[in-house]
Parts: sequence; structure tokens; C-alpha cells
Amino acid sequence: MIVSEPVRRLLPALVLLALASSARAEIPVDLSGYRESSQVAVRHESSRLSISWPISNGEQGRLSLDLRAGARLIATLGIAPAPEADERSIFSALDPVTFLTIGTRENPDPPPGMSVFNVFFDNPAKRPYATFRSKLDLKNARVVSDPGRATVILDGLSAGPFAGALEITVYAGARLIHVESVLSTKEHQRAFTYDAGLVSSSLPWSRIAWIDTEGKLTREALDPNATDKPRAVKHRAIVAETLQGSIAAFPPPHQYFYPRDYTDNQKTVWAGRNHRGLDDISGFGIRQTETGGGNFAPWFSAPPGTPQRLGVFYLLSSGKAEDALAEVLKFTNGDRFPSLPGHVTFTSHWHMAVTAAAMKEEAEGKKRSTPDFVKMFKEMNVQAIHLAEFHGDGHPQDPGPLRLPEMAAMFAECRRLSDGQTLYLPGEEANFPLSVKGAGKETGHWLYLFPRPVTFTMRRAPGQPFEETEPKLGPIYHLGGRDDMIRLLEREHGLAWTAHPRIKSSNWTPDAYRDEAFYRSPLWLGAAWKAMPADLSRPRLGRRVLDLMDDMANWGQKKYVPGEVDVFKVDHTHELYGHMNVNYLKLDRLPRFNEDWTSILDTLRNGRFFVTTGEVLLTDFTAAGVPSGSTLKLADDAPNEVKLTLRWTFPLKFAEVVSGDGEKVYRERIDLSDTPPFGEKTISRLTPLKARKWVRVEAWDVAANGAFSQPVWIDSQP
Repeated sequence: MIVSEPVRRLLPALVLLALASSARAEIPVDLSGYRESSQVAVRHESSRLSISWPISNGEQGRLSLDLRAGARLIATLGIAPAPEADERSIFSALDPVTFLTIGTRENPDPPPGMSVFNVFFDNPAKRPYATFRSKLDLKNARVVSDPGRATVILDGLSAGPFAGALEITVYAGARLIHVESVLSTKEHQRAFTYDAGLVSSSLPWSRIAWIDTEGKLTREALDPNATDKPRAVKHRAIVAETLQGSIAAFPPPHQYFYPRDYTDNQKTVWAGRNHRGLDDISGFGIRQTETGGGNFAPWFSAPPGTPQRLGVFYLLSSGKAEDALAEVLKFTNGDRFPSLPGHVTFTSHWHMAVTAAAMKEEAEGKKRSTPDFVKMFKEMNVQAIHLAEFHGDGHPQDPGPLRLPEMAAMFAECRRLSDGQTLYLPGEEANFPLSVKGAGKETGHWLYLFPRPVTFTMRRAPGQPFEETEPKLGPIYHLGGRDDMIRLLEREHGLAWTAHPRIKSSNWTPDAYRDEAFYRSPLWLGAAWKAMPADLSRPRLGRRVLDLMDDMANWGQKKYVPGEVDVFKVDHTHELYGHMNVNYLKLDRLPRFNEDWTSILDTLRNGRFFVTTGEVLLTDFTAAGVPSGSTLKLADDAPNEVKLTLRWTFPLKFAEVVSGDGEKVYRERIDLSDTPPFGEKTISRLTPLKARKWVRVEAWDVAANGAFSQPVWIDSQP
């Protein structure tokens, strides 16, 4: 194309004019999904989207988004002391950012019918990976709302081969701003971790603060030129302060931590300039490590086309950092499982090498110490702790000379550490092969629990009796095979269940032995639940075992699912709470060590418990007045009342009534988007149960914390 000289001289000005016009072009904002009845007020004027919502004590949260190209997205962020008052701006000119680290997923031996993403034994950090900073090339904006919350959806977000939208949600009654990068990829076999935070070239905060691993509040003046530095913190939060107030950044407390064997503190917050070498301005936020500690760090799974929600919470405060941190801790009950009348908190599957440590101190002639976990469990209000000893330590397959003293030491140490507040229950992840016919593999991993200390070896020599008595140790059992193990469970009224089913070294169980007599008997409780593997596209944790729970119920036996933790040595510097779940057993009191523990086993055996991450409590559940573990007898086709009572901290997202007819699973979702933070509610639903065999419930909040019941069994009378 030939351009005349006069026009050529005007080209720079024309280009600048075109760019300025483009920058001023308004981004389309779709308000059709916004309800005027919402407690969150949204106003769109020119290139600004202003959001106001009630928080507490008459205060209003205020957030203003600048939708112009090239502008910092968050124009202002603050609090107004009253609905009609002027905003007290705490921060301005901020960008929310996500740093996405992308690697590959490998799983050479998935369970039959399972996805390649159903894996724990993987370590993407040992293969090539890359980190990308998110970029927002804003195309359009949408606002959707419910009575108690509103979400702004900003299309045009990308990070490497992932693309999607940025979503910002506020909740009436909460100081929270929930920011999620909702991204998916078309690439196959991808795994990832992510960091998130707020960055600004103007550095509107002067100090950062956090609680260190010793529980001390620490403040630091932030040098605007200091390179980003990760920090080990307690309670997962970091706070930026200004003279006008503060804002805390913290992750979803359980969902953010991909499953690991260890809970050591991985320095999960950051502050400074040039985070990961990808952003030459200053910021602060949350972070993950690629290595994760231990032999396996499986990261998060990203099946193609799934919208992965990479979330972070920000909490506004008009006070100092300690005020913001106190508010953050309310959402996890102070990292404590709340007391619930008529319930005892029970946790299982702990590889803490308690016995080995005690025997080492005794051999060295040292005074017996009190392990860190004793105080940690008391602070978290965990009352009954079921150990899984001799897993990589000890001599579980020894015929007696080494094993018997170790078992005696385990019983003695559990007795020493137990008191009126906590009860340490001896146990093992026995992994004693049960010789499943036709499985082609050993039985996988499983745990046992007896109502008292029981001594046994997992070897029986030819001619050696099944049971003998030793003067100091009392009865000793010798097991030569599966029949002996079952005989022992029967003799001592014990329970056994599958550890980490359908994954790890149990990836083909309990499916492989579902027709075996030992599984079908009341001796086999069922299988244990843990949030593994991790997939952030799902609004609930631990779908692997929730699906198995429904399958087991449809198989026809009364099986139950306790929560398990399955981690190794812990100390007070660890991020333990984020990896925790707990069982609330319906018990009036905690037994002491020298008593019979039958009440705990009977409560498990009868399904009288619920499992929770701690933020959602399922304080009651009945179907037609019948509690979990019991049998409901139906004689007509009339719908039956399913009732559940919930107590929660984060705003809830949904509950579900789940039932089965022996073949199919049915799910009835109950939308709970009208719930504020920190509430209690009884929900009742009429559900047709006549043709069903069982029914259970579960509930989940906006941070993917949740709780689920055990089934009510249904007997439809002719």
C-alpha cells in the first residue's frame, strides 16, 4: 500500500488516537444474572463496577473494579462505617494474580475403571515443568447473584495453556473477598500447583504480618525493592497493613493442600517483589511448593476441559493485623474441632513412630519426653487417636523376639500418653495378606482396632499353636494366614477396614474382595476417607471414597466410612490442620485407657458418626426419624422426611441427599447459597425412599470444607 507524505506524518498521532480510543472503549457488562433483591449492591458506571455489601457491626465492604484496558483491576478496596457513609479506602490500584506451575501426570497402574488422574504415587516435580503468571485480557464482565452473595465473572484470563475467567465473590455478613482463577486446559495428563496474591506498583501497604510457627505475631516493614521471600507461618495467613486498615490473604484451609505423607511446613505465604521471577512489582499472598516433602508430591489433577478453581480468600479489616488474623481464625474455629455435646472426636491412621521413639529413649537411658503431638491434639480438641504403628519402623513380620517387645512398648506408651482428655489407641496398618482369590495381588493395606491391647505375631511356625499364654504378656496369638486373622478379630471383637481404598497400595480394593466372607461379615467396617487425589474442579473433597461409599452401600452390606489422616511424624511447626479431618462419634464420654474401648468400636460398627473437615458440623441427621446406622422400615410409597441440622463457619454452598436402590445412585441437591457465615440451620426434605436401599447426606461450603453422614438403611416392607 502506498501512503502519501502528509498522511505518513500523521500516522503516529493516528495510532495514539486509536490506542486511546481502544483503552476508553467500555467492556460489556452483563447484569442480567444480578438480582436486585440481593444484599450485595452492584453499580456499573462507565468503566467502573462498584460493589457494596454488609459485613458486621453496620459496616459495609466496598470494592471498585476498573475495567479499562491496562488499568489495575482493583481500583479501591475499603470499608464504610455505615451503609450511607463514605468509604474508608484501605488499598487501591491492585491486581489479583495467579502463578500456575504446570507439569505432567503419570500413573502407570490405575485401578480398574479408574482415571489416570486417580493417583498418589506421582511426583511431577521430578519431570520438566514451567510456571506462568496469569494475564487478564478482559473481554466482557458478568454479574450473577443470590440473596446473600454476588459474583463478578471477568472473561479473558489465561496462564500458559490454561484459559478461562477470573471470578470475584463477596458474601453478605462476611469480610471475605473470594478470588478464583477458573482455568481449564485442552492438554492431556496435566498436573499443577498454584500461588495467588495481590500485586501493586504503588505499594499501598507499609508492613506485613503473620503468626510464626511458635505462635508469635511477627511484623516486618516491607522494603519495596526486596525480592519475594516465602515464609513459614501458622494458620496459613499473611496480612498487609496500612494506616487505614489491613487485609489478610489465606487459602481454602483444606482444599489448598494436595495430599502428602508429611505435614511439615512448606512456607505457604509470600511477600516481596518479583514473585517467582515473573512479576517485577511487589505483592503478597499464598504459595505452594513443587517438592512438597516426602517421596511423593502428586500436585493437583487437571483432566482436560475441567474448570479448575484456583481460589484465595482476602479478609478486610479496619483494624491492625492481629484483628484481621483473629477474624481469619474464626473460620476454622481457631484450627480446632469444636466440642459437640454427646460426641467424641476420633482420628485414625497416624504413622508417628510413637513406639520407636519411646524405645530409643529407654535404650539411651533418657527421661521420657512428651511428644509435640500430645499438645497439638489437645489444642485441636482431638480426643481419641488411633495409631498405625510399625509402618516403615519396627518389625511387623518378625515371629516374636523383636515384635513382642515392640507391641508391649506400644501399649505402654499409649497408656502413658492417655489421660482424661485424650485416648491413644494402639493399632497398625497391618498389611497382612488376606490372600484374595483371583485378585492376582495381595490384599492391599488395611487397619485393625481392638477394644483392648491385643498381642499377636503375623507369623506362625509349623506346629505352633494359634494361642498361647506368656506370664508377662498374657495371651499371644500367632497368625499363619487369613483364617487366623479373621479368627483373631472374632475372638477379640475387633474391627478392620480398608486403608486408602482405590488408591496407593490399595488401589484395587475393597473391590477385589467384596464377595469374600471376611469383607461381608460385621468384622469388616468398610473403608476410610481422605481428600485424595486432589481435583479443584470439584466442589467437594474426597470424591474417590464418597463414590466408593455409595458403591459399598449398593453392594448390599452395611459398611461405613471413617475419616483417616494417613501422615507420618508431626511436630508443632507443621501445618497439620490443613491436612486433617475428624470423626464425631456419638458417645457420651471418652473411655480411659485402662477401661474397655468397646463403646468406640460399637459406635463405629453401628455407623453412629459423621466425618468432617471441621468447618461444617452435621449435628443431626435422620430419615423418617431414624438415625444413621439404623434400619428404616417402610410400608407405603409416601415420601419420607430427611432432616439434617448443620452448623458452619464459611458460607455454605450446597447439601445433598444421596440414596441408592442397589444399582443406581440418586442425588438431590439442596442449594444453600442464601446462607451467611457462622450459622446453624435445620433442613428438611421430603424424599421418596420406598424403592431405595439406603440414604445419607453431605454438605459443603464455599471453601470446599464439608461433612457427610453414614447411611440409614431402608427395608421396604411388602
